[in-house]
Amino acid sequence: MENQLPLFYGLSFLTAVLAFAFAAYLYLWVKKQRTENAKIIEVSALIKEGANTFMRREYKILAIFAAVVAVLILLFLPSPIWMGNAVENVEMAIAYLAGTALSAVAGKIGILVATLSNSRAAEGAQKGIKPAFLIGFRGGAVMGLLVVGCSLFGVAAVLMIAGDSSILLGFSFGASSLALFAKAGGGIFTKTADVSADLTGKVELGIPEDDPRNPAVIADNVGDNVGDVAGMGADLFDSNVAAMASALVIAQSLSGGEFANVSMVFCYAILGLLSSIIGIATARIGKKGNPTRALNSSTYVTTAVFLVLTALATLIFDGFSWRIWGAAATGLLVGVIIGITTDYFTDDSKPIVRRVAHASGSGPAFTVLSGVSYGFISALPAMVGIAVSALVAYKLCEPMGSGYAIFGISMAAVGMLSIVGMIISNDAYGPIVDNARGLAEMGGLGEKTIRVADELDSAGNTVKAVTKGFSIAAAGLTVISLLGAFMSEVNTALEAAGKPLITGFDIMSPTVFFGILIGAAIPAVFSAMLILGVDRNAQRMVAEIHRQFKTIVGLREGKEGVKPEYDKCIDIATTGSLRELIPAGLMSIIATLVVGFIGGPLAIGGFLLGNIVSGLLLALFMSNAGGLWDNSKKYVEAGNEGGKGSEAHKAAVIGDTVGDPFKDTAGPSINTQITVVSLVSSLLSAAFVAFSIFG
Repeated sequence: MENQLPLFYGLSFLTAVLAFAFAAYLYLWVKKQRTENAKIIEVSALIKEGANTFMRREYKILAIFAAVVAVLILLFLPSPIWMGNAVENVEMAIAYLAGTALSAVAGKIGILVATLSNSRAAEGAQKGIKPAFLIGFRGGAVMGLLVVGCSLFGVAAVLMIAGDSSILLGFSFGASSLALFAKAGGGIFTKTADVSADLTGKVELGIPEDDPRNPAVIADNVGDNVGDVAGMGADLFDSNVAAMASALVIAQSLSGGEFANVSMVFCYAILGLLSSIIGIATARIGKKGNPTRALNSSTYVTTAVFLVLTALATLIFDGFSWRIWGAAATGLLVGVIIGITTDYFTDDSKPIVRRVAHASGSGPAFTVLSGVSYGFISALPAMVGIAVSALVAYKLCEPMGSGYAIFGISMAAVGMLSIVGMIISNDAYGPIVDNARGLAEMGGLGEKTIRVADELDSAGNTVKAVTKGFSIAAAGLTVISLLGAFMSEVNTALEAAGKPLITGFDIMSPTVFFGILIGAAIPAVFSAMLILGVDRNAQRMVAEIHRQFKTIVGLREGKEGVKPEYDKCIDIATTGSLRELIPAGLMSIIATLVVGFIGGPLAIGGFLLGNIVSGLLLALFMSNAGGLWDNSKKYVEAGNEGGKGSEAHKAAVIGDTVGDPFKDTAGPSINTQITVVSLVSSLLSAAFVAFSIFG
């Protein structure tokens, strides 16, 4: 069994390089596509410049944050440098920096490709849905392949060099901390611009969504990239790394079959990436095809290939267990089912979206009430799915011996995230075609082209909702397994201190219950802080838009040669989002520290339980409700329920405006928040054991 590990290290590096090579091929293919419209080239350049400006300023702030955290890790983790093994502290600090760096690199390249693809997808829409779809999808696939390739390469390199899976927690914390702030910052940016553009354009002035007269439209397009490409890429990079890290920590702690279990984690991650490559390579759509169906079909192909390949690997390799394969397969299949249920609640061809659109005819209050109600209902299938997959994985692997039940849950998370390369490709497709729709309008490509772009954009909205549901569900399983990793780390510290080991968390214990209540409150406060950040920043941008329409002569009338000051709105979105992104993240980390040093490991256990349950519910509700409102608006704009300019349309725009920070700022940021606090808890477990007041 032991000899298998070098083989899988080598295969991990080889598969990651293959993913990078395929990503390079797709990038060059997209780059070769023609762009001839002068207006589109001009606007696309503005979007690219705005996105790069924001990323430079955001990464500068995050670099300072990462440097400070790296110094703290060097001094205190896994133990104070003057009391323990200094080499371990150095390894942990380097692993942390590597996690942040790889996440940042993947996000940066994703932005480069997305801003390259949008103009080409817009002009491709002139030729029909097929060429535009392929450009959008292949542009998104570059991001998907890079994220998964970087995560597999990074995890394998860290474990091979360090030899200790606990160092992976540092690598995962690096990915998570960058993801938390990148997703929050990008989310605040994109929704500041989106909300401002909708309120001033559609509601106040009655002008089209991407009318170039609106000073906020370029900032809105920039936001699609920094929030939904770089931010979501960092989020799923974090989820994938955390799932692998927690599985590997537990695998190394198991008695007997350690090397086979570690090898199995890497094997499944390798085959997941290979399956995504096959799924991406075989993605097709007909000349009059349905883009949503094409995206879903590719996902199903990837799923089937993964299940077959992992079954063959389990059959071939020594020490691989069919029970663990069953746990991974359960996680993946439940993830697909969650995606299907999310699609039901957010696809404009399904009844729920049309009911909300119909309710909009009675006014915005009914839009909001129906959307909130269906958003809460939509959370149930995913919550049940997470619970069922955790229970099935636990029961499947429990007979294998002590610790294997939790390992089974961690492998369910690995299984659910095995096709993450395809999931990110689908998600990044969304902002590319959203930008393409705007460019088609600003470039004057005509109503036929805009209708093609609208169809692609609607599919993108649906798929984004599906991928957000998928990533949130995966985060749920991941943090359950991280809870297992936390218990493993705590028990190591308790054993060293000569204290009784923890076997579980009794909710009747006042210390545990204290932690549960605090933990349950954190996701709500975190979400509120992000949404208030959007609110404050959007108010500043709306005031700037009003100023420009009042002071720039001929702008409202669309006089030839008169242009808005796009850079002013981009600067407001950038400055405001960077100002707002830090407090919410720090609040979550500080709350974890306070609970840990007051109540010790038992309080932290309760804190994590409350945080997980509350966080998953809120994340699913907000992501699905936001997607539902967005596609209800698009359904009305397609000519239903009175079409554009009707009372139903005005109400639907209000619903979409409420839903925007739900689905693109707070909702998808929560799963990163619960991962971050879980990792902080594991990293500081020894400190909580030694220095807590009531622990």
